[in-house]
Formats: sequence, C-alpha cells, structure tokens
Amino acid sequence: MEALNLYLFSLINATPQSPHWLLGLANVLAVYAIFLVPVVLVIGWLRRDEARHRLMLAALIACGVALAINGVIGLLWFHPRPFVMPVGHTFLHHSADASFPSDHMTIAMTVALSLLMARETRAMGAIMFAIALAVGWSRIYLGVHFPIDMIGGALVALFGASVAHLTKRLYIRPLYRLLRGFHRRLFAVLIRRGWMSR
Repeated sequence: MEALNLYLFSLINATPQSPHWLLGLANVLAVYAIFLVPVVLVIGWLRRDEARHRLMLAALIACGVALAINGVIGLLWFHPRPFVMPVGHTFLHHSADASFPSDHMTIAMTVALSLLMARETRAMGAIMFAIALAVGWSRIYLGVHFPIDMIGGALVALFGASVAHLTKRLYIRPLYRLLRGFHRRLFAVLIRRGWMSR
C-alpha cells in the first residue's frame, strides 16, 4: 500500500520544472479554497428557508464528527508528510504534523457529501465535491500530502456525513431551536429592519 501511495504521489507532485501558473493555481486552491466551506454554510443559514437552515446545521455537525475522528486517528497513527520523509518537492510551507488523514479534504468533502445527501442542495453539493477534489489535488501537487491522506479524508468525510444524516432526527430540532434563539438575539437590529430573516 505504501509503495502505491509513493508511486501515485510521484505522478502528481510538482517539480521545479512545473509551470508557474499551475503552481500559482495550486497554491490558491490549497490555501484559500477551504474558506468556501464556511461561506457556503453561512449563505445557506441566512436564506429564508428553515429546511435549508437545518441542512447547513447537519453539515456543520458532520464536520465536527469527522474532524474529531481525524484527531483520534492522528493520535493513534502518525504518518509523516512527504517533506519529512523526505520525498518529492515541496512548494507550500507547512508544519510537520500528522499527514493522515487530510483535514482540508475531510472538511471540504464532508460538507460536499452532506449537501449531496439532500435533494434541495444537491447542485451545490456537486460543486463542493469538485472543489474538494481540487483541494486534494493541490495539496498533493504542492508536496504537503500523500494520495492516501486524501483517500482517508474522503472516507472519514463519508462516515461523518452519514452519521450526521442518519441521526439528525435525534439532535436537529433542539439544536436548531437553540441556535435560532441565539441568532435572533445576535441579529435583533437587522431582523427588525427586515435586512435578515428571523
């Protein structure tokens, strides 16, 4: 498995001869694309649609579950990053913490899969799925992750999204009521002026 992981990494990882524009694109995806996740969740929450609010909340819970699993895996099994081993070429500064599974892939893919599981948000889920794959590619290309890290992140994401989706009847109502109350107090002025939904 490790031999296949290293082989795939060697196929994807950039070299000093790689085009500058592609390295630039990969840097943007690797560093900034992850911020689309909270943007999507906030936009979904601010829409005047209670069903969509609940979907955004379930996606957030799924992310929490998935990241907790990542934390446990990182404690139980430390896999070094490519530049620590060292193999390949690195074009992005990163701390030498655990490589497996990728938190970036886990977060982006968890939200993508959570949105794909609901008919109302399937189109946005497909876009987020493509973004998650692009993020995964970019971080391998720049030499801070292995392909196995992305596969692991995607599997954890699938588990987290599935758990949150299948158990949401247990938590979604009370948690939604709690957060809506907090939302109304926090944005009371904007709600009174009609600039934001209740």
